[in-house]
Amino acid sequence: MIKGITIVRPAASPGELDALASFFSALGFEPGKGWDNDISRGRPFLAPLGNLEFVDGTIRVPSTTLIEVTALDDVRQVAEGWLNQHLGREAGKRISETTETHWKSRAFTVEPAPGHSFTFWEWLDPLKNKPAALEGDLVATGMKFAIVVARWNAVITDRLLQGALDCLHRSGVRREDVSVVRVPGAWEVPAAARAIAEAKQADAIITLGCLLRGETAHFEAIYNEVARGIGQSQQETGVPHSFGVLTCDTLEQALDRAGLKSGNKGFEAAAAAIEMVSLGRKIAAGTEAAR
Repeated sequence: MIKGITIVRPAASPGELDALASFFSALGFEPGKGWDNDISRGRPFLAPLGNLEFVDGTIRVPSTTLIEVTALDDVRQVAEGWLNQHLGREAGKRISETTETHWKSRAFTVEPAPGHSFTFWEWLDPLKNKPAALEGDLVATGMKFAIVVARWNAVITDRLLQGALDCLHRSGVRREDVSVVRVPGAWEVPAAARAIAEAKQADAIITLGCLLRGETAHFEAIYNEVARGIGQSQQETGVPHSFGVLTCDTLEQALDRAGLKSGNKGFEAAAAAIEMVSLGRKIAAGTEAAR
């Protein structure tokens, strides 16, 4: 029955709220559905996993919000950059050194606004005796991407495109390293993606479109061919293609998946593309090292 847990942190002023929203946006947190009315403003941020913990009062626990991450040094670099940009000389006073904790982790604490302290941490042994896995990461510096987006159902696909661009730029991709290719509809997406892949114009291709079921079998026929074409292009060219073509029964469902309620599938498709490029490079580097 329990769906989620929300921690509300009131800001003392509009400027403080804007600072906190800017800080968490810089770190790449997915924004939730905010509000702005005559009574109050809210800027929620979503996390993939949350925990509610109670501890013995005799144990010394810092008065802070704990946020677990998988790349602590990268998070610290982003946090320091934000502090230097917004606080100048005060930046060094708002962030602690990265130290090891008594619970076998590394952590640092940052205070982007007075009275709002956040501790970012990661396990010293993140695998915890599990087999080591080779995974891609979301640092996209130096990568090139192409986004193939359908104009049909533009009220949806424009939102997907916005989400994809947001993810790429947050991950370090330069604007000049992203090309956007618009095609009439989802049917034309595979052909454009194949042409880009064969020309080696991008490290990965993000495909975006929207198909609504309607009342005929046209939906199934188009979807099957679009999915087959995108998959075939990826397999035969060796260039990663991420799949961001929505297949929904109603416009409301599509809007939910384009950022209204269920996250933004364009953002997710871009993240998958980044991870696959990163993984491919790690595999290639391991192969070279083994020779």
